[in-house]
Amino acid sequence: MNAAYQHRSIVLSLAIASYALVFMTFVVFEVPGLGIAHLFYLPVAALALTGGVKRGILAGAIAVALFTLGVIINPNISPSELLTLSTPLRFLTYATMGGLLGWFSSRDRELVERLRVLAERDFLTGLPNTRAFEAAIARRFEAGTPFALLLGDMDGLKAINDSQGHAEGNDALRRLGLMLGSSLRPEDEVARVGGDEFAVLTVLARNDEAAALAAKLEGAMARQGSPITFGWAVYPADGENALSLYRAADERLYARKLVRGERAGRSLYTVGA
Repeated sequence: MNAAYQHRSIVLSLAIASYALVFMTFVVFEVPGLGIAHLFYLPVAALALTGGVKRGILAGAIAVALFTLGVIINPNISPSELLTLSTPLRFLTYATMGGLLGWFSSRDRELVERLRVLAERDFLTGLPNTRAFEAAIARRFEAGTPFALLLGDMDGLKAINDSQGHAEGNDALRRLGLMLGSSLRPEDEVARVGGDEFAVLTVLARNDEAAALAAKLEGAMARQGSPITFGWAVYPADGENALSLYRAADERLYARKLVRGERAGRSLYTVGA
């Protein structure tokens, strides 16, 4: 159903062509008892799959209208056929089938969209995950304009987990993710890319600007009880692919952790070059 919606212009064209073909066939060849009108179910189904319930019901109404016109034009069928109970029943069946297919199609699209969002979101913080962040940094490379990558490592998460439990550690990660998101500009992008690792993409062209932003975020997070250490890298000065930028940012992060007397205790997050 989702495939039909993604290619709805093609499916819509096929539905219109099917309406026309069935109608002409009905006018030329239909005789009492042959049942060519049943073929209207095909374009009704196709049209319903490109939209929702309303479009499905509309598709059924179109089929009934064409059937009625065909009866009037076809010399082999008496117009009295339109006065029987079969006409409203035909409309009911066409419209019901179209409406149901339209409803299922809409539900299918909603579920697919939810799955897509879930696939790109970190389950704990709700931030974009590694997969989404890789796509974001790829878009930045495609744009070709300078940008900065900030790679952050939450301070003291292991101590929280050991002393207060993993539930409290998860709450600390959620709070940090929320605060980072609210501390950045709308055009900046933040994601959780590891257990206690966060990454930020921002439009900064120089290392001193990236360093200043890292210090600003560290100060803001520390004041709110969620300390984090950042390293940074700038494209293209520190590298021309994702792996180079991550390595440069990770080296600065590790060095700053050592200066502060903290153990990084973490593996380098890598992406394809």
